[in-house]
Amino acid sequence: MPTEPARRRRPTPRANPQPPQLPLADPLSAFGSPLAPVPHAPGLDDLAERYPDRKVSVSARQKPLEIYSGQPNQQGSFSLDSQEFFLVIAQYFREALPLRIIILMIACQRAGGLVELTQEEMGTVLDITRPKINDALQEIMEHGIVYKKRPGVYQFNPPYSYRVAEFIPATEDQSAKVIRVEQADRISEIRGNTGLPDRVRFPSLDAMRTAIEELRKTRAEERAARRKARQDKERSTTS
Repeated sequence: MPTEPARRRRPTPRANPQPPQLPLADPLSAFGSPLAPVPHAPGLDDLAERYPDRKVSVSARQKPLEIYSGQPNQQGSFSLDSQEFFLVIAQYFREALPLRIIILMIACQRAGGLVELTQEEMGTVLDITRPKINDALQEIMEHGIVYKKRPGVYQFNPPYSYRVAEFIPATEDQSAKVIRVEQADRISEIRGNTGLPDRVRFPSLDAMRTAIEELRKTRAEERAARRKARQDKERSTTS
């Protein structure tokens, strides 16, 4: 008689290990340790109790985001960049030069979003003639991405790219220091300057998005017209 197959033992469910409690005073430990799970459907009060040193309100002061160097208590420079801004300019600018200038200015900006570069210096770095640099820079400034404060000094619009802080190493004359400029303070300063164009004081990517959609529509119509012309030509040759 055939024997009844042995029943399979169900594996014993493993207990989920409790994640370690993170020392909130040491931001570096967060990179190597998992975060404790947040209770289901938490409210702001639950989050505040779970993370007493962190403010959950957008308008409140938060723990500074910092990039640490090899020395203790020594902050490095860091910047905030809008991914939406990168996505839009990658679609909008059909030529490479405006994008190259934007990347150069992001890389060279100082704390507070200041870019201390002359057009000659931009041309030297990018190996481009000054007239071409000037034309591309004017196009960039037309969209309020940067504006000119004085000769050789430009200001990045904070919602797009902003260098929050920078670490200046010690020299023979001065000790090391960290310069930090709050983004909200610079935005308030720009909005209060009524001499600046509205596209700078109240930046928006909507105009560039609209231009992208119009360009895509035009290119689609051109492709359809070329396809129809080829089809008409093929019909005329076969008839």
